[in-house]
Amino acid sequence: MENYSIAIGGDHAGYEYKEFIKEALAGYSVKDFGPFTDSSVDYPDFAHPVAKAVEEGTYDLGILICGSANGVAMTANKHQGIRAAICWNTELAALSRQHNNANIVCIPARFVSKEDAVSIVRAFLAANFEGGRHECRVHKIMC
Repeated sequence: MENYSIAIGGDHAGYEYKEFIKEALAGYSVKDFGPFTDSSVDYPDFAHPVAKAVEEGTYDLGILICGSANGVAMTANKHQGIRAAICWNTELAALSRQHNNANIVCIPARFVSKEDAVSIVRAFLAANFEGGRHECRVHKIMC
């Protein structure tokens, strides 16, 4: 696995998972964009800064965590340079990188265990874009 720089964030439903994942990413350069408590927040306030940091190249990859992962994925995908993938298992996480060149993994905290979330992140980080037949398709994603 490469030593990527990682932007991480989410919402109140993903707070505990975010903290757990950060501990598992010891050795990586990780920037936490919040939230910093489990008090109710609006996920776009945290998903947009993560997406912007990845889109601008300040961080290589991103991790977003909320209850279903839908809200953070929808928000992040509003950014032209972002390909945020909702992943609830390791196979999807690997495929999102290999076939879609995903640069943000979105984890549904209410549907996976903390340990599974870490495994999903590790699979995401370990996979590489395959290019080839997938390259043209990925270039067609942006509007």
